[in-house]
Amino acid sequence: MAELKFEDGLKKLEKIVDDLEAGDIPLDEALEKYEEGIKLSRMCAKRLELAKKKVEILLKSDDGTVELKPFDEKDAEEKPSQGSGKKKKQKASGEEGLF
Repeated sequence: MAELKFEDGLKKLEKIVDDLEAGDIPLDEALEKYEEGIKLSRMCAKRLELAKKKVEILLKSDDGTVELKPFDEKDAEEKPSQGSGKKKKQKASGEEGLF
């Protein structure tokens, strides 16, 4: 499964979901498909994470020049959303939340 392309893995996962949702397969086969689906889901998630790390974005500076910089997810999360001039407050290091 490690050599499976992301797109092929996703198609296979979609087929498994369709088969499981149809409910027309015996329990043992459904469990096998579910296990395969979990493996495919994890493989796809890993591939997406690797792709996200490779993403580069173009940033336009005030003077109109374009600069190629590596994508930094933390910077993107810390920037205020459009229409809001406030930064998101971060929780203290000891606090945890569900969301």
